[in-house]
Amino acid sequence: MDEGSSKKPNFFERILSRLSNDTPESPAEILDVLRLAADNEVVDKETLELLENVLDFADLEVRDVMVTRSQMDVIKANDSIERIIAYVQETSHSRFPVIGEDKDEVLGIVHAKDLLRFFGQPEQFQLANILRPAVFVPESKSLTNIMKDFRAQRNHMAVVIDEYGGVSGLVTLEDVTEEIMGDIEDEFDLDDNEDQIFAISPERFRVNATTEVEDFNEYFKTQFSDEEVDTIGGLVIQEFGRLPARGDKITIGDWTFTIARADARRLHVLLVTPNTEE
Repeated sequence: MDEGSSKKPNFFERILSRLSNDTPESPAEILDVLRLAADNEVVDKETLELLENVLDFADLEVRDVMVTRSQMDVIKANDSIERIIAYVQETSHSRFPVIGEDKDEVLGIVHAKDLLRFFGQPEQFQLANILRPAVFVPESKSLTNIMKDFRAQRNHMAVVIDEYGGVSGLVTLEDVTEEIMGDIEDEFDLDDNEDQIFAISPERFRVNATTEVEDFNEYFKTQFSDEEVDTIGGLVIQEFGRLPARGDKITIGDWTFTIARADARRLHVLLVTPNTEE
């Protein structure tokens, strides 16, 4: 028996052999076959979604997944260590661009873990000493290529620039990977096994969007209705009338809700603060 006849068929070939006599000649035809495979329970829905994401991935560019300039969470070069640590806790990110006068002046990247050594020792803090070089990429760079760059450079974040050289946004390894794998938790995200509500300070709380409205009411002594929605994330979406993006804010009753983390499908983490009377 020759080598060709003994070669084991790959995953796609096995599906095709069961569902079609023709070999797909385009990504659209491959998707049709995969969806037929799911309909016939040859693959499950989760596998279908993953494979659809893989096929879509090749057509996407950085501009399609980046965090836009207006929604970038940044640290200013002249911020105090106390203010920076509070901001890290508030936003729940592990890496931040550090800027000068404005967001077009990116001086470098700081890792939250590098700040821990200065906790309680503000006199030793020099932000410039822990800055890491920023990587800049064009909006038009393909996700396939930036994924290769992230892996080769062992980098997790890049600043996105437009055709004129201005900063237009930010892209992370997490943003790129989520296009294939779905949502991935950052190391500072709330875990399912942790408390759904975390007090950052007496008047600032990080709340998992999946927190039941009943539990939210019990914690904050509020009276939000759970007749139409089950979770506090659902309530926020209902009040917005759409799926809000990271950085969006809304006031509901005596509380302000800021979207701390979200993707194209759902909310993940909310920053909740009480409204204060001036």
